Amino acid sequence: MRLARIGVAVALCAAATLSVQPVPAHADATRDRQWHLRFLRVAEAHRYSQGQGITVAVIDSGVDASHPDLRRNVMAGADYLPGGGGDGRQDTDGHGTGMAGLIAAHGRGGSGALGIAPRARVLPIRSVVRDARNSAPSAVVDGIDYAIDHGAKVINISLSLGRSQEIRDAVERARAADIVIVAAAGNTNRETFVPYPGGVEGVLTVGATDRNGNHASISVSGPEVDLAAPGVGITFTNKGGGYRTGTGTSESTAIVAGAAALVRSRYPDMPADEVIHRLTATATDKGPPGRDEQYGYGVLNLVAALTADVPPAGQASALPSVSPSASPSRTAAAAAEPGPDRSSDSSTTVLALVILVVLVAAGGSAWWYARRRRAS
Repeated sequence: MRLARIGVAVALCAAATLSVQPVPAHADATRDRQWHLRFLRVAEAHRYSQGQGITVAVIDSGVDASHPDLRRNVMAGADYLPGGGGDGRQDTDGHGTGMAGLIAAHGRGGSGALGIAPRARVLPIRSVVRDARNSAPSAVVDGIDYAIDHGAKVINISLSLGRSQEIRDAVERARAADIVIVAAAGNTNRETFVPYPGGVEGVLTVGATDRNGNHASISVSGPEVDLAAPGVGITFTNKGGGYRTGTGTSESTAIVAGAAALVRSRYPDMPADEVIHRLTATATDKGPPGRDEQYGYGVLNLVAALTADVPPAGQASALPSVSPSASPSRTAAAAAEPGPDRSSDSSTTVLALVILVVLVAAGGSAWWYARRRRAS
């Protein structure tokens, strides 16, 4: 029986990194390899928000808090693995360190890995390892509850779980606490349908795209998918102070969790459901018009999510879909820029005619007056 069907085992990377390759530790080379930063125009997005004031819980394999690109951004957390007793700031696998880096790495003076929300804080919750026999869904449930109790505004769950009522209940508790839960759509090497918690209603479920913004073949499709983000050949932090490159919906999920942190920081009074609405309403539509099972509402459009005028979810939205080739700032500027004012053109023409008539009349009067003077 499939792992996802029995609902008891946890598979880290069922929604996670399919292929991992070490990356040279040279910092500038690392930043150059982070193609998703340019794709998402992160430098422009950081003019509006860098995630300050937001805590993102990372329920994963722990986080190596000593990594130079994460130092000072990782809080003391929890360890719910059997026999664990740490504070989440250790990682024997490296997956959790990678997800934390995609969310909140700050780099080192323009070099090193950069996260989507470099001024956010990471709350590491060690609940899973690669070997599913050493993990249990109850540890993830405990992790969600810990995040609720310790002030998280966003929860990142870059992993795959079987269907269970306890996961559904934990998600509902987090939603009631006004937390944005971001989860992976899963990878096709393990799943044929969207696993939990991505399959739970109210979760922001993320699929993967390639460098061209097209659906990645490794990304599970399904009606539960809400959004897509870069997930192929993504470079990120690794345990031990290094870097690695991976492919999977784990990476896409962490990127969107960082985006949620940016939105929550820029709009601190915005409820969690409205944050999700803003991210999906401003997405770049791909595939069939409207929502579809590969892209959800579209590909993450980070700058538009931070700047667009988005009506509340309860109101009919007149937002146009954003062309994949158009930058969100240019699209917004084009929408705001008035077109040619035809009434103004007409007024100018009438005014010119009036002036012409006056000049002709004045010239005629002068000619007539001159003739009278000569006649007399």
